[in-house]
Amino acid sequence: MTTINDLIKKMTLEEKAALCTGATPWTTTAIDRLGVPEMTFSDGPHGVRHVEDVNTLIATSLPATCFPTASCTASTWDVDLLREMGQALAEECIALGVDVLLGPGVNMKRTPLCGRNFEYFSEDPYLAGQLAASFIEGVQSKGVGTSLKHYAVNNQEYQRLTINAEVDERTLREIYLAAFETAVRKANPWTVMCAYNKVNGTYCSENHKLLTEILKDEWGFEGLVVSDWGAVHDRVASLKAGLDLEMPGPRPRRTQAVVESVRSGVLDEAVLDEAVRRILSIVFKAAETPKGGAFDIAAHHALARRIAAEGMVLLKNNGILPLKNPQHIAVIGRSAETPYFQGGGSSHINPTLVDSPFRELQKLAGDAELSYAEGYRADGGSDQALIEQAVEIARLADVALLYIALPESKESEGYDRADLDLTPQQVALIKAVTAVQPRTVVILNNGAPVVMGDWIDGAAAVLEAWMMGQAGGGAIADVLYGRVNPSGKLAETFPLRLADTPAYLNYPGGNGEVRYGEGLFIGYRYYDARQIPVQFPFGHGLSYTTFAYSNPKVSATTFKDVDGVSVSVDITNTGKVAGKEIVQVYVSDRKSGLVRPPKELKAFAKVSLEPGETKTVTLPLDFRAFAYYHPAYRQWITEDGEFDLLIGASSADIRCTLTVTLQSTLKLPCLLHRESTLRDWLEDPRGQSVLWSLFQQMSTQMQEAFGGEGTGMDMSGFLMDMPLLSLLEFQENMLPASPDEIVDGLLAQVYSKENG
Repeated sequence: MTTINDLIKKMTLEEKAALCTGATPWTTTAIDRLGVPEMTFSDGPHGVRHVEDVNTLIATSLPATCFPTASCTASTWDVDLLREMGQALAEECIALGVDVLLGPGVNMKRTPLCGRNFEYFSEDPYLAGQLAASFIEGVQSKGVGTSLKHYAVNNQEYQRLTINAEVDERTLREIYLAAFETAVRKANPWTVMCAYNKVNGTYCSENHKLLTEILKDEWGFEGLVVSDWGAVHDRVASLKAGLDLEMPGPRPRRTQAVVESVRSGVLDEAVLDEAVRRILSIVFKAAETPKGGAFDIAAHHALARRIAAEGMVLLKNNGILPLKNPQHIAVIGRSAETPYFQGGGSSHINPTLVDSPFRELQKLAGDAELSYAEGYRADGGSDQALIEQAVEIARLADVALLYIALPESKESEGYDRADLDLTPQQVALIKAVTAVQPRTVVILNNGAPVVMGDWIDGAAAVLEAWMMGQAGGGAIADVLYGRVNPSGKLAETFPLRLADTPAYLNYPGGNGEVRYGEGLFIGYRYYDARQIPVQFPFGHGLSYTTFAYSNPKVSATTFKDVDGVSVSVDITNTGKVAGKEIVQVYVSDRKSGLVRPPKELKAFAKVSLEPGETKTVTLPLDFRAFAYYHPAYRQWITEDGEFDLLIGASSADIRCTLTVTLQSTLKLPCLLHRESTLRDWLEDPRGQSVLWSLFQQMSTQMQEAFGGEGTGMDMSGFLMDMPLLSLLEFQENMLPASPDEIVDGLLAQVYSKENG
């Protein structure tokens, strides 16, 4: 049996170089004489955007199911549903002849202005990572590959091909790489796609630290790294960094450059061979799955409807929903007739069919009279006549349903949003309708948060329906009439205004650079730390029933970090209809060596309950639930101490709190050096033990030298944060040796103890 290593030995240098660059915009290079087939990619991630002619980059794609976008699927908080969606996508890939689906996208929602946020899951890396892993498992369980993207720190469309994202190491690890790490370690995607942008001065396609040191060596990624389409600048440099496959192709100059660099000794052929090995392993894995046949259009449409309904978030409800058989309904808004269900760009799907929200509403409305008014224009322009028409029918109706969708010019891949507002026409429309009809439900179609302060008080209910996919029109009707009890919860915070958002002062950057000055504090981490009120908090979502939390328990009040701990709580449906609740567990560190957010999501579960039913939800918390990345140690660390475990229905609705004590098992190396402060020495057990006798002598001398009222300041804190060496220099005439000799001697004692 011929192995991949045998094949590599038989390949010419030219064949190896050609394999590392696409043959067409969508396929890899086949090597017929060695039996190496081509492999076909297709855009995703919420549908298969496969073009019939792989030699064309942009063309109308073959019909496929347009599932809800990630902003909606993330709001389901349902890992099983994401896995099921992945399986359906794989079935369509097989039918359409696709080997690898380009998705999911797990970039963080650093700012709600990012035009591509509809393709990304969340502002929280834990939630995004868990959902991505399930999506990948679903697709790959059918023998179709995925491409986890866009690696990494790709959080804006503005200058995305060239912008340099400056982000500190700890923020990089805890926020912007964490979801990628979870997905890679848990689900092992076949491919990872590098981003266009630079990270800390180096293009992602040439970033050895990201592609090789972290992704391949540290996380153990076994698949191939593929470029985003057109992200490679220097093919040889990208190969050295760990970029295995450049897309799209053909790129004859790039191929020749690789050949020449090997022959001249600039590129070690072993580096090229490793890229070839990774590509071949995925090519042959893909070939094991026979392609062709058909997929069940009706079944996938029904699944898309179920996912859309599960992801819709009931933001506000004064009791008007579910609808109680109104006899005259005013249906207002052009998106009721022309649904806005997906975003623009590379993920734009040619749907198999599209549900009309108006017609789906008619099916459930029975004998009720439905009146329709357009309300606003497609181009976002103003038209007072449309508002007057809407007001007229709303005044005469029992209830008004306002279908409000952002115009395509507001959000898309390729450009960021300028604001978080609806159009002026839409705001004026909502105000005018709610003024004459207090029983008004606002239904939103958008891919990211909108601000609502100007109009929300007048609305009786607000339903966030997102970019809901091709079956979303029916899903809206299901939720409005109570055929589906809404259970979606926000995977991102809805702010009161743009100026409140974490990246407001640091976005979009300038001079080719954007600084991530907010650090760890994105999303709810920021709003919690700054105590800034929001319109709707992370994790928020209403139901047609109510849930009670009781009997919280923890498996151990004191535990070792490597053992972790489990949290359990009883959830009871205290209402009259069946429903689903999303239980969220946040971890709060009471005291840490470095600053940490007030709380962070570390576990969640979605539980289905009949009226009066109680279920016990048990959630494990592992080492990483309590750890943070320490840049000085260059690893994830835990620290002894108390942690609060916060069990809630949202980040702002905490129902139960448990306190546990963690015992760290880590033996961390000493970080003391010649410039360490007195505080550093005293907080390090090894440093304190060798310094203690000297410190007692110093204390008296320091009090005499720096005490009293002559300085007009409290010297204690000032002295603690001075380098030990500097403190000794102030007392040099009273020391038995020079300050340098004393500090060097103390350091020698510390490190001899550590090594001994």
